[in-house]
Amino acid sequence: MKSWRTIVLHTAAAAVFMFVLQRFALNASLETSLLWAVVFGGCAAGLAYMQSNR
Repeated sequence: MKSWRTIVLHTAAAAVFMFVLQRFALNASLETSLLWAVVFGGCAAGLAYMQSNR
């Protein structure tokens, strides 16, 4: 259970970071920001899952 919570928190933090970076720092559109947030969050989830199984 603890590892799933870590994976979810890692995913959420990465997605929020990328959304804020794209939307406010780079002035990207909402659709582009959401797309990058989903992609970056998915990659972060995969990495966190792989690390939790080590």
